[in-house]
Amino acid sequence: MVAKPKLYYFRGRGRMESICWLLAAAGVEILKDHGEDFLVGNKFSWADIQLLETILMVEELNASVLSDFPLLKAFKTRISNIPTIKKFLQPGSQRKLPPDSHYVEVVRNILQF
Repeated sequence: MVAKPKLYYFRGRGRMESICWLLAAAGVEILKDHGEDFLVGNKFSWADIQLLETILMVEELNASVLSDFPLLKAFKTRISNIPTIKKFLQPGSQRKLPPDSHYVEVVRNILQF
């Protein structure tokens, strides 16, 4: 009998859906210009938060990651300027700090890269 796969969840800043990571790795821009300000219709949703958090986390590792993605840049700016989000992103808020080298090493060991 084949062993069941073991899933690892880190005590980090959130869990990202693997499909978004796969699309990003394949170079697919997941935000299309559909004439709306948000990902799901024209209403702020969890999808907007997830994408913004992913963008911010990746930018911590590579500040120029959005240079070839103007729609994602505009999305980040638009969502980051929502007053409650803007307040949350300010220094001293409840937002967790970027991962330190120990955290990164633990993740790399678990993921074997």
